[in-house]
Amino acid sequence: MVTATNIDATAVNTIRWLSATDATIVVPVYQRQYRWDIGACEQLLADIRAVADLDDHRMHFIGSVLSAGSVAQGDSELVLIDGQQRITTLMLLVAALHHTVRDSHPGMAADLERVLVRADGVRTKLRPHRAWADVFDAVVRDRHEADAARDSRFDDNYAFFRSQVSLDEAPHVWRGLQKLEHVAITLQQGANAQQIFESLNSTGEPLRDHELIHNYVLMGLTHAEQTEIEDEYWLPIEQNTGEAIGRFWRDYLVMTTGREVAVTGGRGVYDAFRQTFPRLDIDSLRHHAAVWREYSDIYRALLEPAHEPDASLSRQLHYLGVFGRGMYPLVMRAYRDHRRGAIDRDALIETIEQVQSLLLRRSVVGVSVDRLVARLCRAREESADALTRAIARIMPSDQRIRAALKFADLPHPAYVLGRLAGDVDTHDLGVEHIVPIAPGDDWSGDGERTWADYTDDEQNSHRALSQTIGNLALLEDDLAMRAMDASYPDKLPLYAASGIQLTRELTEASTWGTAAIAARTVRLSDAFVEVWRRPLVTSIDDDGLTPILDATRRRGWPRGWEREWEYVEYRGEHWEVYDVKYLFNRVFKRLWADSRDAVVAYSARRGGPVYPAMSWNGQWDSLDDSTFLYMGWDSRYMLTAVQGVLDEAGIASEVFVKYTYLWADR
Repeated sequence: MVTATNIDATAVNTIRWLSATDATIVVPVYQRQYRWDIGACEQLLADIRAVADLDDHRMHFIGSVLSAGSVAQGDSELVLIDGQQRITTLMLLVAALHHTVRDSHPGMAADLERVLVRADGVRTKLRPHRAWADVFDAVVRDRHEADAARDSRFDDNYAFFRSQVSLDEAPHVWRGLQKLEHVAITLQQGANAQQIFESLNSTGEPLRDHELIHNYVLMGLTHAEQTEIEDEYWLPIEQNTGEAIGRFWRDYLVMTTGREVAVTGGRGVYDAFRQTFPRLDIDSLRHHAAVWREYSDIYRALLEPAHEPDASLSRQLHYLGVFGRGMYPLVMRAYRDHRRGAIDRDALIETIEQVQSLLLRRSVVGVSVDRLVARLCRAREESADALTRAIARIMPSDQRIRAALKFADLPHPAYVLGRLAGDVDTHDLGVEHIVPIAPGDDWSGDGERTWADYTDDEQNSHRALSQTIGNLALLEDDLAMRAMDASYPDKLPLYAASGIQLTRELTEASTWGTAAIAARTVRLSDAFVEVWRRPLVTSIDDDGLTPILDATRRRGWPRGWEREWEYVEYRGEHWEVYDVKYLFNRVFKRLWADSRDAVVAYSARRGGPVYPAMSWNGQWDSLDDSTFLYMGWDSRYMLTAVQGVLDEAGIASEVFVKYTYLWADR
């Protein structure tokens, strides 16, 4: 027991704490209503199942519960200041277990009832927000009225737990529940409840994803085991990744799962890690940690290509870094295969070259390069040919590249010109604009007419082409300083003095203007499509379609969800489907007709959303006379179900969504 002036805090077993108290646990009026959704319930149940599988000394910590004692009308009460969402959800799970086992396991049923109901047998131990107290009481006591028209989270979450836990599994889940712990913080008279609540929830910098992963990995281990994992695995991972450790974990999880991992809003990386590694006993932890350490060493080479001893490979990694870290998950797996001898150096370089071609070509035509890597990781896991096809499908054609290079600003100009010049080192080279971006009045392209003499149309034409590939060159830094803003005839001796052959070729033109830029653009475009080749695969996706497995799962029903997509492409069919609820309904109905076994298998494994009866209130649809589809869960759960059942049916790679402009940048 830790004692302060007005506070008592102690670590307790959650179920024993709930069973022992005979006070009514009251949710005060000022608290928000109960809001946990199916996704949160699913995660809680997964944690309970995971801890149930561990040995007896392994427990699961669920946080702190802040309460204050009081007396109302002669009854003792425990006012729940913080923790109502967790405690309420645990009560619903206990109720679901109680109703499942009461006819077959009387001893367990009695233990469960002690958690739910006060000793007088009249009232439940938890009294939620007064607007919903009667609904909660009816759910916990299984007093559903057949004609009651209500739609509550209590009903939905209770029904979810009933659907997930079978009679055979109930003892296993009960074992997990009894291994939950929390810190019970009880306020004494005179304590400032609001101040303490804010201190628990708002003060200080929140833990970052990699810190949460670190705690998750070590929690529950003995001191000796923690020291071993810290010294042999975690510290090398930190040393290899440095400040990029958070990004490392995201990239590793994208590579491992083949799914995009959210990095904004909440704890997306940490949540993905827990879903990927739900059980981490010491033996499995050693195995996984060795893999993490191996990949962190690879990540170090991606961050700092100088650590790669092979000069050709090091140069390719440097080129890859020009485009940022978005493709690291794909390259990490290929790099590891190379280190282990599964592929040779040329195969790894080919993959990196294809990635560069994809990113550069899409940048040239102004198409987004975001949210591509997960689909490519999935394709590579299938085969090298599948990866090539996947890259080619979303890579702009040679014709489109040539058209864009005529008028579009050249992305990554130093990188592009350096490779076109024969893979020269651009460290001491600058990008020279032959026609300056903003020419002075005295600038001249032929030594006779000055910029001031150009018509407005001529000036606009030159400005429009000033940052295109035809008007750019590499020039040594000292020469570039002298060439800045000089007229073209004055630059010719400087170009002739350059060590870059591609720059010296500029001296072949005696004057410089739009015609010369256009002619040079044609020559360099021919070289461009040879250096950054597109694989010879016929189909091209220029419509920005997103594979269904990469569609974004958003909890709740966010604003604008009714028009999230322009359309859905289902195995070559064009569906006018605009929102996740309609897609959920249509996919399950279609698969019920085409791949019923996949629907049955998926629903049996996940405990829904297909049921033999409409067992609770909510939105339902029928698949046939004796099978029903529950439509009452939120958008995230629905999209997860769509992705899962399509994956089960083996056709997820053939389903795409086209986002509307409303969602394109969200």
